[in-house]
Amino acid sequence: MQRKVLVAGAQGVIGRAAAIRLAAQPETTVLGLSRRTEPAIPNVEAVSVDLLDPARVRESLGEVRDVTHIVFGAYIEKQTAAEKSTVNVAILRNLLDVVEETSPGLRHVTFYQGGKAYGADLGPFKTPAREDDPRLMPPNFYYDQEDLLRERQKGKDWSFTALRPEAVCGFAIGNPMNLLTVIAVYAAISKELGIPLRFPGTEAAYRALYQVSSADILAEAADWAGTTPAARNEIFNITNGDYFRWQHMWPRIARMFGMDWADPIPMPLATYMTDKGPLWDRMTKRYGLQPIPYDKVASWPFGDFIFASGFDNISSTIKARQAGFQACIDTEDMFRNQFRHLSDLKVIPLVP
Repeated sequence: MQRKVLVAGAQGVIGRAAAIRLAAQPETTVLGLSRRTEPAIPNVEAVSVDLLDPARVRESLGEVRDVTHIVFGAYIEKQTAAEKSTVNVAILRNLLDVVEETSPGLRHVTFYQGGKAYGADLGPFKTPAREDDPRLMPPNFYYDQEDLLRERQKGKDWSFTALRPEAVCGFAIGNPMNLLTVIAVYAAISKELGIPLRFPGTEAAYRALYQVSSADILAEAADWAGTTPAARNEIFNITNGDYFRWQHMWPRIARMFGMDWADPIPMPLATYMTDKGPLWDRMTKRYGLQPIPYDKVASWPFGDFIFASGFDNISSTIKARQAGFQACIDTEDMFRNQFRHLSDLKVIPLVP
């Protein structure tokens, strides 16, 4: 069956992976929506649009017809929870206002939530987290986007699916929440300085159980959700399918870069890495890397947040398995493969 998919936030780590996955499927046309249209995504038509401006959304998409699926990975960062809800509900509403009008054959909307639905950003929470766990005190833009979709979907033929990953790992430029590039750039700079790779977070975080989500696994889940009746109007936790402790994973990551490692030291990356721009510029020239601005290649505050979370962060993926989604990956293999991919893309120096 023919699909025409709008991927909102196509230049982000989630949206880019989804667009690449969907564009490779038969009988599928993909339009990538983003304020930026570079770097280009193979076989994806780039559409520059500011989803926060209703008039611009209509101007950019008003002539686009026959959309069957929306994959909504767009996100706008704001300081407060209330501000996040206001703007992130608005961009979803603005897109739906146009697509529902121009594409009456719309069949499915996939959107993304995450650990904040369980309070992972607030402190220790019930684990393993399940999709039927009760909501927290609002505002929470995940809940507000979900409520918008549930209300608009009533009496209509289209359905939605919410996917809940944790610490998505993949490639995107300027993405504020990308753990992969934080680790990769931190390791590359440490190696260049001739120092061992130290875990820069707390002892508690070093020993806590954690999980991550491969952007590729998440993209596969978006593809699955849009065509699977069991996913209609449901929420699913989507992670790699395993758990780990940094105390065991960190030495293995060091070996992936051909480095020694040392005992963890709580070292705020936002303090100690922000002055490394000139060094990164020299490394870019020395190793022939992509000329990505240093402030766009990694988000140190996000790394600090993850590496200071001194409590278990695990969620159950049983519901997705029971609904038919079986994709998984060993997280050590994911890190190894993705570091090599970043090296192949000339984002970081050669990985042994």
